[in-house]
Amino acid sequence: MMTHTALLGIDIHAHVVPAHFPAWVDRHIPSGWPSTTEAGCHNGHCHRHVMIDGKVYRTVDDRCWSVPQRLADLPGMGLAHQVISPMPELLSYWLDADHARPLLRYLNETIAEMVAESGGTLLGLAAVPLQEVSAAIDELEYAVQQLGLVGVEIGSHINGIPLGDKQLRPFFDACVALDVPVFVHALKPTGMDRLVGPSQLQQVLAYPSDVGLAAASVITGNLLLDCPALRIAFSHGGGTFASLLPRLQQGWHTFPALRDQIAVAPAELARRLFFDTLVFDTATLRHLAATFGTSQLMLGSDYPFNFHERRPVDQVLACTFSSDVTADLVYGNAVHFLGLSNYQKGI
Repeated sequence: MMTHTALLGIDIHAHVVPAHFPAWVDRHIPSGWPSTTEAGCHNGHCHRHVMIDGKVYRTVDDRCWSVPQRLADLPGMGLAHQVISPMPELLSYWLDADHARPLLRYLNETIAEMVAESGGTLLGLAAVPLQEVSAAIDELEYAVQQLGLVGVEIGSHINGIPLGDKQLRPFFDACVALDVPVFVHALKPTGMDRLVGPSQLQQVLAYPSDVGLAAASVITGNLLLDCPALRIAFSHGGGTFASLLPRLQQGWHTFPALRDQIAVAPAELARRLFFDTLVFDTATLRHLAATFGTSQLMLGSDYPFNFHERRPVDQVLACTFSSDVTADLVYGNAVHFLGLSNYQKGI
């Protein structure tokens, strides 16, 4: 049973990369199948290159796979618990579903092992092959019912299919039936051709744009009306969505076609969504609270990658909310979102 001592948080946005990936079963390795190679040790950490099709995709360090390293960092971040999910590029929607299944099964079992090793400090989100909805449901059931993972991470689109598309409804129906929360992370974002600069701009600028469009598609596709019990959260503070929402709301009032499409006012539906606090700015975090409600925000760090929030609790404290609201943002809302009915609070 998880306990809470002092005002320590639950970080819902943190990632895992295994130290190794399984080798493909024959010599015809599918395009996109990942592997890792050693990249040396320095600054107290050992590094590995994540290789995709013979090229270095990203270099990561042992905090991605080492439970002791991760647990050692949590107190300094003000955290009691951390929810871990695969590095989004490992979701592998672009693989054939038959190829993706064993890879995602390996990821889910690796995450379950890390959760067990942590003694309950870590909680796990599953990855599922959403390029084939029936296979995704099968893996979701295994990950939740057999491995004990507490939710699922999905991309901001599935090979170009928006999250609000009816094709994906059976998956979200399954999430509701299993009482599984959904965490949406940006993946292969649109608009990269409009950016001028190094590849890191994908994380800095393109990710928030894609997450914003994903959240908007949930509203325009009436997903929450079809699945009213669905708990779905968006990374990076929902990206651009807080700025898109007033335009969507005004458009709903202005254009009959939008009123015909969206059965309930967008601003009302938006307050049923959840968002992490990963916005790197106090004024923006206060704006999210005013726009979506303080009950809908949860800590997010993007640990352990370089571009992460080092002290996510401090970001909330800087907003000077009331003590009750602060506690909700630091851990209470995550308890509700994740369905942690046995979580014990204490100051």
